[in-house]
Amino acid sequence: MTGSIHITEKAAQMYRSLEAPRAAAADGADVITVLDVIGYDWWTGEGVTAKRISAALRQIGDKPVTVLINSPGGDFFEGVTIYNMLRAHPAKVTVQIIGIAASAASVIAMAGDEIQIAKLGFMMVHNTQWVAAGDRHVMYETGGIMKVFDETCAEMYASRSGQSVADVQTMLDDETWMGGQGAIDKGFADVLADFDVEEAGVSNSKPALYRLEAALAAGKPLPRAERRKLIKEIAEGMPGAAHGIVKPSADDDVLDRLRLAAARLSLTRA
Repeated sequence: MTGSIHITEKAAQMYRSLEAPRAAAADGADVITVLDVIGYDWWTGEGVTAKRISAALRQIGDKPVTVLINSPGGDFFEGVTIYNMLRAHPAKVTVQIIGIAASAASVIAMAGDEIQIAKLGFMMVHNTQWVAAGDRHVMYETGGIMKVFDETCAEMYASRSGQSVADVQTMLDDETWMGGQGAIDKGFADVLADFDVEEAGVSNSKPALYRLEAALAAGKPLPRAERRKLIKEIAEGMPGAAHGIVKPSADDDVLDRLRLAAARLSLTRA
């Protein structure tokens, strides 16, 4: 989780766009989908924002709502705001995790009065992440702020799961992944369910962009084979691109431009 959209490398690798399952809503409930990164996505101009969720809740009114989640995470503050909106909803909120609910998406999932998770669903929790620049005093101050965020998150997860705060803090420190049954065993979900879902019929450029940004944010060098694979996926997903055609001589230039864009976005959103 972070103050801007930053997705961990593992979450980016696991994330796949999914279509909303047919007949997924609880009986009589309206549906809200959380099937993207949390917060405004500067890569694509999309993302799940508190503003969109607020508008959906206003339209639904005082009726039950089902929230479908498949998200690698993103903006911590957007996630917290959406969580609070759902907790304030006057009718029952059913959360269905149809893919993954990682990082900030796991915060949103905790808002459910009932949390259902697919047998092959996943949840990930970890400490908040931040980007800071300055002298040691700025770093100390940033660390103090992050400690408050982490303690508050631990208390929220502990309250919903029944785990002790100390145990949850250990889970956050370790970046803990849970499968469907594991999430239920630890109290992070209530019901194991089958959802009839399919991968979305959209280009694969979005997951590739997320994997690239996650690798850049982690400061890890990308092997040449992985660079070519990501560039090919991104190029194939771009409007007007010739599918399957990537000029080898252009890969370094494309990567440099994407790295520069990611660096600028990280600085402007920090």
